[in-house]
Amino acid sequence: MEIVNLSGEQLKNLQNKNLEILEKFLKFCDEHSIKVFACGGGCIGAVRHKGFIPWDDDIDLFVFREDYEWLFENFNRLYENDDLYFEKTTKEHYTRVQLGAIVDENTTFVKQRQEDLKEVHHGVRIDLVPLDGCPSSRFKRKCQILWALIFSMFIVGEPHTSKGKALEIISKIMLFCFKTPKSRYKIWRFAEKRMSRFKISDCEKITELCAWYQYMVNEYPKEAFEKQVFMPFEDTKIPLPCGYDTYLKMAFGDYMKLPPEDKRIPKHDIVKFDLEKSYKELL
Repeated sequence: MEIVNLSGEQLKNLQNKNLEILEKFLKFCDEHSIKVFACGGGCIGAVRHKGFIPWDDDIDLFVFREDYEWLFENFNRLYENDDLYFEKTTKEHYTRVQLGAIVDENTTFVKQRQEDLKEVHHGVRIDLVPLDGCPSSRFKRKCQILWALIFSMFIVGEPHTSKGKALEIISKIMLFCFKTPKSRYKIWRFAEKRMSRFKISDCEKITELCAWYQYMVNEYPKEAFEKQVFMPFEDTKIPLPCGYDTYLKMAFGDYMKLPPEDKRIPKHDIVKFDLEKSYKELL
């Protein structure tokens, strides 16, 4: 299928749908004492634009690892309606992404990288990015990042291409040696357990491991995530980490500076899009 280029009106409607999902999810989190924080473009948008970055097409949220796993185990059971669904890759359910997501079941939002996966819940989604403890030991930290690289490679099924030719070649060899879904599951699941074994309560810093390498290596001070601060965002407010300036500078540098015009585009390659009809009807 061809890439869908959203019109200005379609993008605005998509942003509104993201806000609708977010408000429902935040209500659930509040009822169950779970803290989440806008991250990435949503966090920048709140600070720089008091709303969406004009060309942004989603909202992502940080959530502590323990809460992330609790949501995976309990959201679909405890959420009272059938319009939202928590989805992540498991042994039986493959999505080709590292992250969990809250999916709107009444919409259609098919990404190019997932268009061949029939079991995926192809609705508009808010991605959940788990935060993990960051060990003080340099050796343990290097091992943690290595496990995170192995996890991302085997769960996504693609070699690493951003850290030099040597790592790319090694990645391709490893993926060639372990081709079956069963063997890859065993590897990425073991790697996930190893990389996430450091509890935030036992560490001085926090890191994000289900991410590109450039973010994996960041070590955020734990106090930056001690509490939420609610910032104006469009016609509502969204939670940011109390140390949002520290986080954003470490992750993005001068985040108040606009990127070049050719970079001001939605980040997802969408091949099917409908906010009125469920993917269950259209696919």
